[in-house]
Amino acid sequence: MSVTGKDSHLTKIAVVGAGLMGHSLAITFAMGGHDVTLHDVYPSAIDSARSLIASSLDVLEEAGLCTPERKTNILEHSITFTNNLERVSASGIIIEAVPESTEVKRELFSRLHQLLPPETLIASNTSFMNIFELIPAERRKNTVITHWYSPPHIIDLIEIVAGPETSPNTVSVVKALLESLGKKPIVLTKFLSGFIANRLQAALNLEVYSLLDSGYATAEEIDAAVIHGLALRMPLLGLLKKADFAGLLLVQRTLANRSYDPPVVRGRSEVLDDLVSRGRTGVMSGGGFYDYGDRTPEEWFRDRDRKLLALKRFLHELGEI
Repeated sequence: MSVTGKDSHLTKIAVVGAGLMGHSLAITFAMGGHDVTLHDVYPSAIDSARSLIASSLDVLEEAGLCTPERKTNILEHSITFTNNLERVSASGIIIEAVPESTEVKRELFSRLHQLLPPETLIASNTSFMNIFELIPAERRKNTVITHWYSPPHIIDLIEIVAGPETSPNTVSVVKALLESLGKKPIVLTKFLSGFIANRLQAALNLEVYSLLDSGYATAEEIDAAVIHGLALRMPLLGLLKKADFAGLLLVQRTLANRSYDPPVVRGRSEVLDDLVSRGRTGVMSGGGFYDYGDRTPEEWFRDRDRKLLALKRFLHELGEI
């Protein structure tokens, strides 16, 4: 199955789930020249997606990455919005981006199995679930995990994970498709919950919430330590190249130093639970660890995207990406 040329079945893409990931995935494929069907069961999610897509395209236009004509074409022609799941059946690949719920995903995969031709590819955006256990057996050879990072239309990393029954051709076709979008897919040799980047992030978050719950530092202080310390060198060195620069003898001695005890995994955080109980669930609600009520979510996301694009452009000029 080819991923190039106007006759390719993969020129038609469906994204199921129009939330914060789904709307950005629709932008990514539309910017890559694909016809996209964006589905969600909730009309309110579709309305929100329309607004966020338009706002994101404005930022891409400001950055010189999208012409006014292209933006208009994407908004008016490239992305079709629908609450009817049957409308995705003509697509060559389905990008699943629904909530991380076993029941929701299992029901969706069952419905897709009834609607889709046998050759249709399914790519799940799950961040940790073994969706291969939820997919009907007949679909598993054409199913793969493609774990994107937010916002997908800017962040290039995608983790591809095959199931035990996924065909090598499925992995190759999906990898080529993602590379054609200018993305940086990496392939895991087997399923591992959380994959690579999320497992690294989970270890960091375990320490973060322990620091918060124990009262060692505020959210602002912790973020400052990351932004002005860890994050400044990570784009240039990653983690293992940083070890090379530090010297592996020092790294070896540091590993042997048992003075550091990682936090015990508790599965919850008092600080986090309190915020959620008060309805402070993040940018979309107007507050989380920080206050966001003075601007709309679209304005906050535009500001984030402008800064990410500027940083990405600078790293490209340095030859790091």
